[in-house]
Amino acid sequence: MNNLQPGRAPVYEMLEQYRVKGNISYHVPGHKNGEAYSGFGGAGYLDEIMKYDVTEISGTDDLHHPEGVIKEAQELAADCFGAEESFFLVGGSTAGNLALILTVCPQPGMIMILQRNVHKSVIHGLMLAGVQAVFLEPLLDTDSGLAVAPAAETVQAALAAYPEAAAVLVTMPNYYGMGSDLASLAQICHDSSVPLLVDEAHGAHYGQHPALPAGALMCGADGVVQSTHKMLPALTMGAMLHVQGPRLDRTLLRQRLAMVQSSSPSYPVMASLDLARRLVHSQRAAAFTAGLAAVDVLRRGLAQLPRYGLLQPAVPLQPSGGAGAAAGTGTPPHSGAAYSMQDPFKAVIYDAAGVLGGFELQRRLEEKGIVPEMSDARHVVLAFSLGSKAEDAAALLSALQEIDADRPCPVPQASAVSKAAAEQAPAAALADSQAEGRKSPHSNNSTWNNFTTSLISAPVPFSLRPVLESETESIRLEYSIGRVAAEMVIPYPPGIPLLYPGETITEAICNRLSGLSKGGAKFQACADPVLQHIKVYNIQKGGEV
Repeated sequence: MNNLQPGRAPVYEMLEQYRVKGNISYHVPGHKNGEAYSGFGGAGYLDEIMKYDVTEISGTDDLHHPEGVIKEAQELAADCFGAEESFFLVGGSTAGNLALILTVCPQPGMIMILQRNVHKSVIHGLMLAGVQAVFLEPLLDTDSGLAVAPAAETVQAALAAYPEAAAVLVTMPNYYGMGSDLASLAQICHDSSVPLLVDEAHGAHYGQHPALPAGALMCGADGVVQSTHKMLPALTMGAMLHVQGPRLDRTLLRQRLAMVQSSSPSYPVMASLDLARRLVHSQRAAAFTAGLAAVDVLRRGLAQLPRYGLLQPAVPLQPSGGAGAAAGTGTPPHSGAAYSMQDPFKAVIYDAAGVLGGFELQRRLEEKGIVPEMSDARHVVLAFSLGSKAEDAAALLSALQEIDADRPCPVPQASAVSKAAAEQAPAAALADSQAEGRKSPHSNNSTWNNFTTSLISAPVPFSLRPVLESETESIRLEYSIGRVAAEMVIPYPPGIPLLYPGETITEAICNRLSGLSKGGAKFQACADPVLQHIKVYNIQKGGEV
């Protein structure tokens, strides 16, 4: 990789040459560069895209056996993001999560340690691999009520209890842009000769600007999955898998990637990965200047709007993400601090007066032409990126001002005082134990939160055994307490299963699901999308998940 040219985009440039040549297609795809629609009014905006939609022919290379432009593009990606080897993903981070789990757990029954609030793709990976999952309780930020990642001490204890574990998997950052120290987790894993896998779907931009947190690779992670389409400018479904170190079987990983990805990958998606990488690789920190300026407009504007709060860590630890940033630099947070780093591009706001919930605030913003990423019962997540503009942030502020004027409600004095006190409190005052963290008044607000019944669970067996209709019945949600779920229940976004088949429905989770349903949350995977009813196993049910 000594002769790499960051300003090149090999896959993108190859597709440009393909279009210019104008060769006659006697190969798939069947639209023949869009000509199939020429006698029927054309394909609209897809006409131009189809001119670049090719397959594996001479000169286009092969994602599953790269030797030419794709090989060069992936080597450039590894250089840009600090990996030893990088792989393009055309099925989003989902493909990367599946491939990593199938690689570290090649035989059914192997143990894997992971936090409970993981993306549904991770749960599906556990099922495909037949994993016995040891779930860890994530630390809770008591001020926001949002779960982040397991404590280093919890990971260490789990590895001591299950020394045969194949890997540890965490999600960092979470959907809200919140994070904690990954370097300590990597060190603990490596001391036990276990790889650390990180679902960094929302952190593809990390490490590329001093204002951004250090990325998982910088912190020592062995396998890192990034959704390049989320926080960098690739097309939807474009993602990357980065690896380093000796702890992952890369030959097996390539085979697993070939299993879970299409044998006919989208070349426009791969070209967009190439372009996104080139932008960051050639411009480096300068690529993020305009986006960060837009965030600053919002921050300064919110300072003049006391009605709205902005999520931020009480005691920030933001290791520089610039070139050469060392893993673990900065002053470590007090032991037990759940939340020490915030992605500046994830602006998480809430009504500090407590009048408008997150779902309602999102609805009102959308009425004014502002479309947030997601919301929960309290918060609204606004995703900025390097493509955001200052004038767009100004429009957002105008909408928030109008909403405040539509329903004026001054922030209670007590809330303002407690907010100021929280911002000035030392880390030791905010570092509650996990048991105390569970008492946060806001812990049930978010679809991101999902707790185990203990700090470290007993191994939970997963398999592909289907749920048979004869074993199940549908009952009203309010009558489901104590019953065993026979379907997944996944609020989306962010796609974190609150229930999986075989899990006992507690009173707390039943109340939570009922509240989310009434609040307007959307659900996937369950038979009743409004969740008035839920499928449970009948009394005779047995077996594994």
